[in-house]
Amino acid sequence: MIEINSFKNLRLLGGFIIVEIEFTPDRLVDALGRDAIAQTRIVGQEFRMVIRSDLPENELSITLYHEVLEAASVAGARPPQA
Repeated sequence: MIEINSFKNLRLLGGFIIVEIEFTPDRLVDALGRDAIAQTRIVGQEFRMVIRSDLPENELSITLYHEVLEAASVAGARPPQA
C-alpha cells in the first residue's frame, strides 16, 4: 500500500516541494475539457496535487510519478530537451 503522507512536504530535485496531495471522487478535466486522472497546481516551487480517489494502487503510483515529472518540466527554469 502506498503511504501517501510520505510524499507530502517531500523536497524534490530542482527545489520543488510536494506540499499537498488531495483525493477527490469528483470528475477532473484538463485545460481542453478532457477527462483527467489528476491535476497539479504549481505555486512557486510548490506542487499541489488533486488525484481521483478511485484509482487502483498501481495506477496511483504511475500517476504520482507522471504528475511530478510533468510539473517539474513545466515549472523548471531549464526544462529537459526531451
